[in-house]
Amino acid sequence: MFLFRNEEFNILNKGGNVLIYGKRRVGKTSLIKTFLKKAKKKYLFYECIKSSLIENLEHLIIVLKEEKILKYDINFNNMYELFKFINDQNEKMIIVIDEYPYLKAVDDANMVDSLFQKILDNCFNIDFILCGSHIGMMKDMLKEGNPLYSRFRSVIELKEFNYIEASYFYSNKTNYEKIAYYSVFGGSPYINSYINKNLSLKENIIDLFLNNNSNIYTYADNLLISDAASQIGAKSILEMLGNNKLKYSELERKLDNSKTGKLAKQLKSLLELNLIKKVYPINKMNDNKKSYYEINDNVLRFYFTYIYKYKSILEILGPKRFYEEYIEKSLLTYISYRFEEQVRTYFLLRIKNNDLLGIKNIGTYYYDDPFNKINGEFDVVLEYEDGYYIYEVKYLKDKLKKDIINKEINQIRNIKGLRIVGIGFVNPNGFVDKIEGISYINGNDLYNFLENDE
Repeated sequence: MFLFRNEEFNILNKGGNVLIYGKRRVGKTSLIKTFLKKAKKKYLFYECIKSSLIENLEHLIIVLKEEKILKYDINFNNMYELFKFINDQNEKMIIVIDEYPYLKAVDDANMVDSLFQKILDNCFNIDFILCGSHIGMMKDMLKEGNPLYSRFRSVIELKEFNYIEASYFYSNKTNYEKIAYYSVFGGSPYINSYINKNLSLKENIIDLFLNNNSNIYTYADNLLISDAASQIGAKSILEMLGNNKLKYSELERKLDNSKTGKLAKQLKSLLELNLIKKVYPINKMNDNKKSYYEINDNVLRFYFTYIYKYKSILEILGPKRFYEEYIEKSLLTYISYRFEEQVRTYFLLRIKNNDLLGIKNIGTYYYDDPFNKINGEFDVVLEYEDGYYIYEVKYLKDKLKKDIINKEINQIRNIKGLRIVGIGFVNPNGFVDKIEGISYINGNDLYNFLENDE
């Protein structure tokens, strides 16, 4: 069963040339192959190799012969001649070029794009799907000035599953447990497919993260070896970030104290690969001093928080004891931080579902109150035209008590200069008592709101 990609399937069904990109293990190839099986046209799927255009041409001809699209030997000088020959047979078909950036590994990138511009412009009987995991390179093809600019009918940026979609893989768990699973395993279909929903979170972490025979154990390293990540000092940056949110100045002090500018280039590359993200408070959108960086992949975050620095200790202690000594005590705090991102996603999904109106932005909010000599950040804030709706997010095993709610409300209202239009609380296990005029969101609200609207 292929899950939650209806929008992408609808785009592919429209036909025409399509560009698909997204980070590794997000399901691009599975999406395309599932679409091709249902397509009514003849098709060819070709995965590029990291080599020259000539070698790729040779490999492509072999595949075309195996698929009986080329029925006899013909010599072609380049890919344009090959695809033009196929096009001139006047049979409608789909050709997928997977890992397109590999074609640029040896030959000049602009020359490769120029070649495919000529191919796309002259092969009207072929719908081309160009796919790749090097997000920076793929996005460059959409920029004005690139030879392939405006050559695609549709563009798909394939993203990981959100927290609701990912919960399908552990549907028997409580909402409280689902939040924890997503915080650790994220939204990669590949990663989630290995989860055993009949085991506990602890057992799954031990089996999948701490077992060196597991595919997920090597996932982080494999992801970083790919593309340009291995060339830009990615591991040192990700190790420092871990489960933290760090400003550029904090990273620079440790990684580029001489201020050579190298760190800025490294961060730019990691941003292009979608391995990290740069976050601005919604009330400080142009203030680089208030922005910070964090890891944008829950599996990488978990790996670099708990495992990367301690691999040798893991080998000594073994998975179970390592979990108990290095993970168990701080896991609740780790999940609490990740839960905040899930709550922001909840509001984004509700906006997309057209049941929240008037919101201009969602994010964090930086406050600085010189009167009370305090500053800090709210992690989940909705911006409206006339002010901000502030949500306090708790990840508790029990219901949130009224005295804690009152204390939080008073602290928020005592901040000077804060334009408040509302205050809310989020806790997966609900609330003991509710105060009138305050918004409350529990686990059922987070996971079942789409069903409730139907």
